[in-house]
Amino acid sequence: MFLLSYHLDAEHLVVELGETVDLDNESAVEREILRLLPCCGPGAVIVDLRTPLLTPRGLHVLLRIRSHAEERGVTLAVAAGHDTARATLRAAGLDRVLRVAATLQGAELRSRGCRPSGDGERAGTSDGRRSVLPAARAPGALGPHADTSRPRVPGRRRRADSDARRGERS
Repeated sequence: MFLLSYHLDAEHLVVELGETVDLDNESAVEREILRLLPCCGPGAVIVDLRTPLLTPRGLHVLLRIRSHAEERGVTLAVAAGHDTARATLRAAGLDRVLRVAATLQGAELRSRGCRPSGDGERAGTSDGRRSVLPAARAPGALGPHADTSRPRVPGRRRRADSDARRGERS
């Protein structure tokens, strides 16, 4: 099996995975990506998923590759361009573990430890600095998902929510 690979820059090696990983090609895909893992080259490998179908075997391959990469001191990130592939990774709880992003640029940032934003770019202010509070926890944020760290009791509203709504009406 042959997987297309290229250097994005001096730090990042991109490996394109265009096939669905199944029983027939699982070991060949894993062997090829492990062969491409450098022992002392780039600090990060980005697996570019070009297929919308991500099978359980594909998830296992990615997790095994991640563990081998960590042993070698290499960071692994995944660029999943298809919504279904990202949804599968999110449902499996692997979007943070595998540093999943929608684009190669987002995966590059994730491999460096940056948090994702909606457009795949670095979340922060217009001059490139990181913002202190994410938008979901900004003061005055309203809605059912504004602050999910606090338990909600049905039928009761928090005092801050009612004060904020009163202030908007005046």
